[in-house]
Amino acid sequence: MTEPLENIQVDAVIPWVNGNDEKWQEKINNHLENKIDFNKKKESSRFNSIGEIDIAIKSIIKFAPFFKNIYLVTDNQIPDSFNKLKELGKSSGINLEIIDHKVIFKGFEEFLPCFNSRSIESVLFKIPKLSEHYVIFNDDTFIMRETKIEDFFVNGYPVIRGKWMHFYENQIIKNLILNFLIQLGFSKNKKRSGNKKVMQNSAKLVGCKKFIRRFHTPIPIRKSTQINFFNKNNILENNIKHKFRHETQFIISSLTEHLEFKQNTFIFKRKTKLTYFRSYKNHFIVKLKLFWFEINKNKIFMTCQSLELANTKSLNYVLNWLNKRIE
Repeated sequence: MTEPLENIQVDAVIPWVNGNDEKWQEKINNHLENKIDFNKKKESSRFNSIGEIDIAIKSIIKFAPFFKNIYLVTDNQIPDSFNKLKELGKSSGINLEIIDHKVIFKGFEEFLPCFNSRSIESVLFKIPKLSEHYVIFNDDTFIMRETKIEDFFVNGYPVIRGKWMHFYENQIIKNLILNFLIQLGFSKNKKRSGNKKVMQNSAKLVGCKKFIRRFHTPIPIRKSTQINFFNKNNILENNIKHKFRHETQFIISSLTEHLEFKQNTFIFKRKTKLTYFRSYKNHFIVKLKLFWFEINKNKIFMTCQSLELANTKSLNYVLNWLNKRIE
């Protein structure tokens, strides 16, 4: 039975790290065999901060004021602009709150400190007073056009944006071509891992024959879906014990999506409504993608991955464009 729309309260959750914090840099290097040189952008790009978190929070406040709470999940860190952001949220009826890792890892303190988003996201459901319906954002994912609850939940069911794909081992034609290229020396025999592989782990845990390759959009989750699963399956501790990413892990957002599929409690949409940036080498393409977002009213999300690696010209252009949208 679906929940009436007017009774749904939705929270936003953003795991965040300030990679410019020297104390945090020292902390992570204390747990790494191969230390990160934070003076080199390419080595530290996953952790560098150039103010994206301000844009992410402001974009939610402006374009999705129906969110009740924004929970910023951190490791003993607070953005410099937190008080201003909190006041801005309050003016729109949104509560902005810091949640420390110690809160969500309560009972599992032996796994702290944790630098692994897969582990951290697995225990977001332990945020005190977290709503049944919540949405996970990355700090580089923004809402850039007015949204409504139905962009995330329809009659209480989460909206899944992605496409169905075969597991790697079942991609027969692709594997034949890859093996042929390896034999000819045009490709190296690399072990395929990364997020798509971990999405497949998540699908297999649920018993799916294929997996949903989800897009870089905010992820709607029903808290009860994951709690019920963890109550029946003693696998949470094994997933959160890894301080750094491990190929055997599952992603909670992918796991819950496949659980909702098995229960037929989801709304599937192929349209991403997303503009996605992964490279900024061609300034003309950068400008063109932003222009297309402006004229395409179906676009509502934007993800700017590794924006700090952009050249100065493109970086300033993108940041100016983003800040103008959220003014």
